[in-house]
Amino acid sequence: MRIHRYRTEKGVVAYANQRTDGTFAELEGKLFSGFRETGRRAIVQQLLAPVVPTQILGVGLNYRRHAEESGAKLAPFPVLFAKGINTLQDPGGPIILPTKLLSNEVDYECELAVVIGRDCKNVSRDHALEYVIGYTCANDVSARDWQLRNCGGQWCRGKFFDTFCPLGPCLVTTDEIPDPSKLTISTRLNGIVVQDWNTGDMIYSIPELIEFLSGSTTLPAGTVILTGTPHGVGMAAKPPRWLISGDVVEIDISGIGTLRNPVIGEK
Repeated sequence: MRIHRYRTEKGVVAYANQRTDGTFAELEGKLFSGFRETGRRAIVQQLLAPVVPTQILGVGLNYRRHAEESGAKLAPFPVLFAKGINTLQDPGGPIILPTKLLSNEVDYECELAVVIGRDCKNVSRDHALEYVIGYTCANDVSARDWQLRNCGGQWCRGKFFDTFCPLGPCLVTTDEIPDPSKLTISTRLNGIVVQDWNTGDMIYSIPELIEFLSGSTTLPAGTVILTGTPHGVGMAAKPPRWLISGDVVEIDISGIGTLRNPVIGEK
């Protein structure tokens, strides 16, 4: 199922399944307890992020070639950081460049996002995917100056600004993506491909990440896990390729679709 969360013409938030012919069918039920089609056609006024996360956990340096381009030493365990719920942004919504806490080094990061469908703790990698409800595209937008220099090397401030976690366009359930390690993933900046790789380059697989993140820790349903970005980030370009107002960023993952967001300055 390709689950879209959307706003109707009357402003009501609802869910729909996108059929193979591109039309939308209304769904009734709840995301974590199950949906069924009503048989009625859905009129999508505005696409919303497909899930409202209970928490957003990010994993850094999880693609081999990205770790190489960053010149970073690999840690013995996955690198964990958090993004606030305030960072959530809808498909088509703007990525807002911060000016109050000014950053001139805002970067894009295409990522496969994993959505946990039921509470879990101390899950083994062999059973980890049983707790996943589906996958979506994410852009782990990062202010590199705040991430790497201004705050003593801790990452959260640079990844915590409003709108710094667009998600979408839909949540694709696990029955349609049986192996998340075989997906192509890319970023286009103003129509030019700047990242183009595949999820098979992950250092820690999704089952390994869930095993680690759930260790002695409850992951509630609705937890969104950002699984890392491949090489080609703006920070590594020569000269660096920072986002500016007027840019358009598109994240594309095979089997899921395209997440598109314009870039504007904070007013």
